[in-house]
Amino acid sequence: MNATNKSNDWHVTSGGEPRGYIQPGQLTELWFHTGTRCNLDCEFCLEGSSPGDKRLGSPTLDEIKPFIDQAINMGVEQFSFTGGEPFLVKDIIKMLDYASQHKPVLVLTNGTSPLFKRLDKLSLLVNNPYPISLRISLDHPDPERHDLYRGIGSFEKSIAGMRALHQLGFHISLARQMEKNEDKEQVEQDFRDLLNLNGLPDDLTIIAFPDFLTPGSLPDVPEISEHCMTHYQNEESRTRFMCSSSKMVVKRNGLMKIYACTLVDDDLEYELGGDLKSSQQQKISMKHHRCYSCFNYGASCSER
Repeated sequence: MNATNKSNDWHVTSGGEPRGYIQPGQLTELWFHTGTRCNLDCEFCLEGSSPGDKRLGSPTLDEIKPFIDQAINMGVEQFSFTGGEPFLVKDIIKMLDYASQHKPVLVLTNGTSPLFKRLDKLSLLVNNPYPISLRISLDHPDPERHDLYRGIGSFEKSIAGMRALHQLGFHISLARQMEKNEDKEQVEQDFRDLLNLNGLPDDLTIIAFPDFLTPGSLPDVPEISEHCMTHYQNEESRTRFMCSSSKMVVKRNGLMKIYACTLVDDDLEYELGGDLKSSQQQKISMKHHRCYSCFNYGASCSER
């Protein structure tokens, strides 16, 4: 599906106003989705990942290489990998090795058993030409609240994964869940106390995410019109939307496709073809409900 045959909803809000959009600029970050298979089964997962999930497939090194090479020619500055759980993928170490020969790399992981199974091979990449950073999901500083959705013992395993990565010399960061009406400063202080207690840097990056809901959700959120994007945003702030400077490569039904960002792969209208240069020239509609999260919270999966 391309810009010429998008639905009317892509272009117009339900109230008949022109839909807000982002006109992408320079591609600086390219994401790779490693598939929706995960060793955990969290009911809130924005990708709907679980041990047997096959909504999105796992790519091979040969399948992602052409995108890495094209992105380098386009001036990309970072490669990032998400899932599912990336360390379940057969070629993940080869992928990280190839990518980090050219640019810095970020990997999103739950830091549990799949990571430990590949830790020895991952350790061999610590001195690659460009650094590999890893972001571990830790929903809450309270182990019981974290384990409530991720399974008993998950908290302890993730902390152990963070320690192991830190001791090997990898840069680590943390992703947490944002709660309604939370005391942000207190929550982050609780996390930093936890990190300090476990011998981890208490100044590492902590990124808080709102509830993005599960794939295919249709919540009642405000629609974003062109007026919203010009009245409440400016040229500089629009460049901070992920779809302005990044794209994600997804394997769906055996085919490698480019999507507007990491949050919209449950909507086929955000599929932008198979060529990075062409995808970066297409306007991105703000019709997805997760676009409102970016508009309202400034949420971004990036650490750049």
